[in-house]
Amino acid sequence: MSMLTPPGMGGEYRITGDKYPRMRRTGGRRRLVLAIIASAAAVGLIGWGTLQLIHVFSGGDKASATAPVTPDCAGEPDKPAAEDKTEAGTKAAAKPLPKPGQITVNVFNATPRGGLAKKTADELKKRGFAIGEVGNATKQFDKKVEGTGILLGAKAAAGTALPVLGTQLAGAEHRTDAREGGEVDLILGTRFKDLAKKEDADKALAELAKPKPAPKPSSGAKNC
Repeated sequence: MSMLTPPGMGGEYRITGDKYPRMRRTGGRRRLVLAIIASAAAVGLIGWGTLQLIHVFSGGDKASATAPVTPDCAGEPDKPAAEDKTEAGTKAAAKPLPKPGQITVNVFNATPRGGLAKKTADELKKRGFAIGEVGNATKQFDKKVEGTGILLGAKAAAGTALPVLGTQLAGAEHRTDAREGGEVDLILGTRFKDLAKKEDADKALAELAKPKPAPKPSSGAKNC
């Protein structure tokens, strides 16, 4: 009996000879399974990366190029507003308001009261305006002007001479016609009593000469 045979064990359980059974390690199978899982994960990552590259080179750039651009509050949306301000300032500088001495006024009386046109023309002359024709209104306006008066001039005078003359007569209606000359007409209506007080007219003229504030951005601009 061999010394390796446990006591009490004999017969078929007897161990003889000099070769002994060897036990295999159980960790080899686990390593194999982990290696297979790692390989599968690596293949998956490589496939995903390949799809991303295909997307970028085939359609990703086109999609980004056609996507709507969101306005940047700190940058680009402010440029059109700045350009509008510059353009408005250029226009204002290109068409300055004329001084009273540069405006020739024709004064016509459309009321039944006599001498009203001459009296008004004399007062306008004192205030620095140049006086042209003075007399009764034509049939087109005679006794047909219900308000304080009508200021009539060429289209070019709508934003220049007419507003300046309008500071002298509150509530007057502004109109334009096809004339080419620079003269403007003051047609006195039935509600006319007198020109505005000189102090009030001077204040209105000073306010008119002040630069207008720049327009605000449109409502479509993004609020930040």
